[in-house]
Amino acid sequence: MNTLLTDDIRAQLLENGAATARGERPDPMPVVRLFTPDAHAIWLLTELDPADGDTAFGLIDLGMGMPCLGHVRISDLEDIRGPRDLAVLCDPHFRPKRRLSQYTHLAQVEGSIND
Repeated sequence: MNTLLTDDIRAQLLENGAATARGERPDPMPVVRLFTPDAHAIWLLTELDPADGDTAFGLIDLGMGMPCLGHVRISDLEDIRGPRDLAVLCDPHFRPKRRLSQYTHLAQVEGSIND
C-alpha cells in the first residue's frame, strides 16, 4: 500500500510517465516533493513508469552536494528512515515554480535543491 502518494498525485505522475513511454520529450513541472525531515534528502518527482507504477523519475538531492536526475522506487522510499527514525514525507504545500530542467540546472549550480 502506497502511503506517500495521493491518488491525484499518482495519476499525474502516471500521465507524465505515459507521455515518456510514448516517446514524447516533455519538460514537465515536478508533481510532488518528497523529503526526509531529519536527513536533508529531497526528491522532486515528475513521473511514474506506467509499466510498474513504482519507479519514479525526477531530481534527487541526497544532501551531499550532488543533486542529479534519476530513478527511485516509491516502495524503497517508503522504507527509508532518517537518523531520528523519521519516515520520508510528502510536502503538501509544494507548488512547483519552474520546469524540471530549470530545477536541475539551479540545483547543480547551487549544490542542492533550494526552493
